[in-house]
Amino acid sequence: MSRTFSLRTVQNLPISPAEAWDFFSRPDNLVRITPPGMGFSIRSHHHGDRMYPGQLIEYTVTPFPGMPLYWMTEITHVSEPFYFVDEQRFGPYALWHHQHHFREREGGVEMTDIVHYRLPFGIFGVLGGSFVRKKLEAIFRHRYDVTTQLFGAWPEQSCSIRFFRS
Repeated sequence: MSRTFSLRTVQNLPISPAEAWDFFSRPDNLVRITPPGMGFSIRSHHHGDRMYPGQLIEYTVTPFPGMPLYWMTEITHVSEPFYFVDEQRFGPYALWHHQHHFREREGGVEMTDIVHYRLPFGIFGVLGGSFVRKKLEAIFRHRYDVTTQLFGAWPEQSCSIRFFRS
């Protein structure tokens, strides 16, 4: 049986929680915060410009050159402006559960992402774990850089991504 992995990243931004919610709750902005090399594109007509519970979003993602993959996630929980959760319904993972949390703090907002994921293919998936970990780390580092460019840097902060394994 494959293991469940998780990652946690925290980023502070010098914007209001409402501004953070406005940006991150729009599915179209996923393209802006995903590395261009991932070949990420939204395929679905997501029925509105804001996330809502039950919303299905379809993507194409290309983690390897010339190998586009279909991915569908469902927005399962939304509590504006505090958090939302997306879960994979079809795609490259055996499990994908991604929590996006927003907490007001003096001078801005603290964003925390918690991702639980499990790789497919049993032992072969486990063997590919370091590749997937590096890809996820690159995705969240890219998102950190893009959001810092868009909204400004938080003093004395660097990109922090912690991985865990159960």
